[in-house]
Amino acid sequence: MHHCNQFSKNYSRRDFLARTTLGLGAAALASLIDPMNALADPGGGVLGRPHFTPKAKRVIYLFQSGGPSQLELYDYKETLIKRHGEELPDSIRKGQRLTGMTAGQRSFPLVRPHFGYAQHGDSGAWVSELLPHIGGISDEVCFVKSMYTDAINHDPAVTFIQTGSQHRGRPSIGAWLSYGLGSENENLPAFCVLLSEGRPGGQPLYSHVWGSGFLPSEHQGIEFRASKDPVLYLNNPPGIADKDRKRQLDAIKELGALQFDAVADPEIESKIAQYEMAYRMQTSVPDVTDLREEPDHIFDLYGEDARTPGTFAANCLLARRLAERGVSFVQLYHQDWDQHGNLPQDIARMAKSVDQASAGLVRDLKQRGMLDDTLVIWGGEFGRTNYSQGRLSDDNFGRDHHPSAFTVWMAGGGVKPGITYGQTDEFGYNVVEDPVHVHDFQATLMHLLGVDHERLNFRYRGRRFRLTDVHGKVVPGLLA
Repeated sequence: MHHCNQFSKNYSRRDFLARTTLGLGAAALASLIDPMNALADPGGGVLGRPHFTPKAKRVIYLFQSGGPSQLELYDYKETLIKRHGEELPDSIRKGQRLTGMTAGQRSFPLVRPHFGYAQHGDSGAWVSELLPHIGGISDEVCFVKSMYTDAINHDPAVTFIQTGSQHRGRPSIGAWLSYGLGSENENLPAFCVLLSEGRPGGQPLYSHVWGSGFLPSEHQGIEFRASKDPVLYLNNPPGIADKDRKRQLDAIKELGALQFDAVADPEIESKIAQYEMAYRMQTSVPDVTDLREEPDHIFDLYGEDARTPGTFAANCLLARRLAERGVSFVQLYHQDWDQHGNLPQDIARMAKSVDQASAGLVRDLKQRGMLDDTLVIWGGEFGRTNYSQGRLSDDNFGRDHHPSAFTVWMAGGGVKPGITYGQTDEFGYNVVEDPVHVHDFQATLMHLLGVDHERLNFRYRGRRFRLTDVHGKVVPGLLA
């Protein structure tokens, strides 16, 4: 009762123990009744703790940008072999939307998968001969063959699966989780982004797909590069000593606090947080990106490309190192899966660039005891058509974009291993069993991390937004 001056300004140790005994006892009892209190992190995200006990502590998302052909990789269809060259029946296409690249075609000839398939492991999962290493981990993997999306072109589709909206300006999955859960390591960001270097051609990627949108900017993905300076503007400029940099940051923080008191702009605090993180990363980033300490048998596991910085294989190995150090969300982007023509040659090249490293990552996590609480995701933004784009020949054809059915696989992190979930029709064109919409996929991902996708939201421009907008449901059949 401060207005009545009925308070004591000084407390002795004896007073503190006497007056808080009940409170300490209640806190201890509460921790026994609700073990989730043990997960609370005062320095973490806005949630403080997950909504419920998580099965995954971290995510490594191997995003294959461009739309890999599920029919050449995972979704084996004998009907396409038997009816190769025949016209796609209208009863199957059902007047669905086409891209401008095939809407004017007079004919839609079915195309058989160009490569052989085999069943793998105890699960009997069908995997293309292009992916022998991924086939070798099929008993660790949940293949989701019934994914579908709303977008039919690359940028909207990539934006949709990464942010929950086809329109730019929404926070990415990693940004939402950074905002909600924070980071286990105060010296590394919660959300890191790795791009395969030197990929020829393909659709461009834009930074908004790992951006923070309307969330505070400190939650955007931090991009790591294959260079002597993995994170831009991290090192001190020439002539600036470390102690001088620290004094500079302290002065900026003081000025920022004054400005915040005057205008109450939360972005000021975000910028200060980013400056301080950059200062701490000066030590942590060189350590995590130095792959020279890895033994030869680890490079053998990921493939020889893992020795070349910036390759998909090297990024998979770096992702494991980031995950080991407490980074919550590591996003890899691997481009050039957009095979409208010359598909047999191009998809073979792409599959070779990802097969061993993807499987190596899963095996590496398992041997370190990390797979149980690390969710690995592999997939693109949509699938490809079962008919040829343009003229069909046996050794040179392409497939157009297909949003109505595609395949994603997941491993570890509370996902049911060794199963195939969902099914497409005999033509591989429509989902006929257990459909999984992009919003359902996002809701399930967040559920595995202990987050209720309907309760993690942010008020912006008069309404509350969330990753899944007003849609999405957790898919129980995917959960172990």
